[in-house]
Amino acid sequence: MGQAEADAASRAILSGWVTQGPEVAAFEREFAAVVGAPHACAVSNCTTGLHLALLAVGVGPGDEVITVSHSFIATANVIRHCGAVPVFVDIEAPGYNLDPALLGGAVSPRTKAILAVHQVGMPCDLRAILEFARPRGLPVVEDAACAIGSEILWDGRWEKIGRPHGDVACFSFHPRKLVSTGDGGMITTANAAWDQKFRLWRQHGMSVPDTVRHGSKQVVFEDYVEVGFNYRLTDVQAAMGREQLKRLPAMIARRREQAARYRELLTGIAGLGLPTEPAWARTNWQSFGVRLPAGAKQRGVMQALLDAGISTRRGVMCSHREPAYAKAPWRAGSTLVESERAQDEVVILPLFHDMAEADQVRVADALKAALAT
Repeated sequence: MGQAEADAASRAILSGWVTQGPEVAAFEREFAAVVGAPHACAVSNCTTGLHLALLAVGVGPGDEVITVSHSFIATANVIRHCGAVPVFVDIEAPGYNLDPALLGGAVSPRTKAILAVHQVGMPCDLRAILEFARPRGLPVVEDAACAIGSEILWDGRWEKIGRPHGDVACFSFHPRKLVSTGDGGMITTANAAWDQKFRLWRQHGMSVPDTVRHGSKQVVFEDYVEVGFNYRLTDVQAAMGREQLKRLPAMIARRREQAARYRELLTGIAGLGLPTEPAWARTNWQSFGVRLPAGAKQRGVMQALLDAGISTRRGVMCSHREPAYAKAPWRAGSTLVESERAQDEVVILPLFHDMAEADQVRVADALKAALAT
């Protein structure tokens, strides 16, 4: 973020309208245009967006939702927020997304939906997932938290994640993401009725939005027609997000250059696994994770890099390993061996828009030294 975002926040503050208002509406229109979605609804974060998406497709108490354990814990938590049970399936090796071949072993009479994750921005195999889901009448919700700007080859054309190709897609604007509003989220869908539900639910189930009530020349008394939530995005955040969207094409182009440079620098390290894109996917390279050679200790390698002044992160977590899910109900539709391996063997290297090539060389050299000890 820079001066443009600071000026945008100031514009919203000085306008006198700082909650969900005209900046949010403009951000929604602009986001929908960027990803090619008929409808985009801004919310307070991706977790709340996923919660509303699951409610819209009919997930409720006692239902089951098929997803991956190998994801930030919010993916599993939103299923529990609906009173439903997560059913975890393993990921593909050497990738990090849901393995569609395992869906058949996870489905049951209680299955209500599939929650597919585009992990660290890499598109999952949506076509295979949809080919499984559609004949069974199962809606597909896309956890696209990390995937703004990522693309999938669809019927011969490159299309943005969020079009959506499933039923609903949800994005995050947390600071780790390419587009950030400090925190925030967006829901995209082609279903106009669901979009209206999202807008109702995000504002307490209020029948008349603030923008309409405050702009009316007549006295308006609102009703609260359903039990809703306070899942709104502020105009200050949306104003920042509008500036961030303008930077997105340049950021993605830069990250693709940086990812290619990392591959050049790291190719040749014996046993090191580098991330790859399927022929039908273009990631935004939100993260660049490497799989350590056999025998290398993840914590030791990360500590050696930290001692050299280089911050890294471990592979994506597995929700079923967390204390919360020692008590919360879940089941597995397959073994979760690949999910656990990815958490234990992957190290996520620094990658950000303004990272200099000299910094990438420094990271590569430090990683080589850590693996040589």
